[in-house]
Amino acid sequence: MAADHGVAPWSEAVVGVAAFAPITSLLRAEGSWSRKAAGKVDRAELAAWNLPPKASATFERWCAPQASSGCIRFVRFAGVAQRPVRLAARAWDPGGIYSLMVRSDNVPALFDAAIKAGWWAESEPVRFTFGASDLRNVVLTGPHGINIAVYQRVSPPFTAFPVGRISHAFNSMRMVSNKGRARDFYLNNLGFELVFDSDREPPEPARSNFGIPLNYTPRIPRAAAALQPVPGETGRVEVMEMQGFTGTSQSAHASPPNLGVLLLRFPVRDLAAYRRAVEAKGTAIAYAATGVRITGLGTVDLFAVRDPDGNLTEFYHAH
Repeated sequence: MAADHGVAPWSEAVVGVAAFAPITSLLRAEGSWSRKAAGKVDRAELAAWNLPPKASATFERWCAPQASSGCIRFVRFAGVAQRPVRLAARAWDPGGIYSLMVRSDNVPALFDAAIKAGWWAESEPVRFTFGASDLRNVVLTGPHGINIAVYQRVSPPFTAFPVGRISHAFNSMRMVSNKGRARDFYLNNLGFELVFDSDREPPEPARSNFGIPLNYTPRIPRAAAALQPVPGETGRVEVMEMQGFTGTSQSAHASPPNLGVLLLRFPVRDLAAYRRAVEAKGTAIAYAATGVRITGLGTVDLFAVRDPDGNLTEFYHAH
C-alpha cells in the first residue's frame, strides 16, 4: 500500500535539542556531515505541532556526505516548557523513539572519539552475528538521552551506500510494549513491507548494548521487526520488545517541543490518496496541515499518525 502511493524512505528525523553543537560537532568531526539549512522554524510548522503562539524555534538541518535521505533536523524550542522524551528511561521502557541507526567503517574508533567528546554508552562495542552478517555495534548516548546506534558490518562487505565513519541514518529503533502489535501497525495500517521478524537470542550469556545484565541476556528475548515503505537498505523503522522486563511507558512525552528524537518524515507522491488508505485501516490522524514552509523540504502538505506506543510519524508532499 505505501509503495502504491509513492511513500519513499524517510528524508529526515526531527530531534529536539537544548543546543546544536554538542551533537552536530560529532557528526561534523567524525562523519563529515554538513549543515544544509538553518534558521527560524515557520509559525505554520509550530502550529501543526499544536504549540502555543508564544512558542518559537530555530533549526539546523544536517546531512551525511552524498546522502539525500536519513538527514537530521535539530530543533531548539523557546517560550514553552519542555523535558526529555525518555527522561531517565532504560532501554526496555517503551514509548519515544529510542535511537537513530547509522553505519560506520570503524565502530571502535568512533566509540573512542565519542567518549572523548562527552558521549556515553551502556557498554563498549559488542560483536555478534545476525543472519550471514558479522557485526560490530554500539549505542552512543548524547545529551538528554539522544541515542545514535552505530553498526559496522565486518563481513560480508557493505556496498549499498557510502558508509564512512558515520553514514546517514538508515533506520530508527522504537522500544515497544508488544512487538506483534507494533509490527502489525506498520505492516497493515501503514502498508510497509517487512524486512525481518526475529525473536532469537544467543544461547550463552553475551554482552548487551542495552544494559541487560550478562546472566540475563539468554533469558530476555529481544523480539524485533524491521519494516520499510520500499525495498532497500535505507528508510527503515524497527520495533523491539524486551520480553521479560516490564518497562514504564514514555509515550506521554513523545511530542514536540520535548528533547529527543521526536519523529520521522516520509515524502509521499500522492499524499491525499495515501491518507485515505491509512484512515481506511482505522488509523487516527494525530494532526494535519497544508501549505507549511519547511526550509530544506519546501512548502508541504502533511499529516501525522501515532503508532500503538505513541510515536509520531509524519508523511508529507512538497508542492
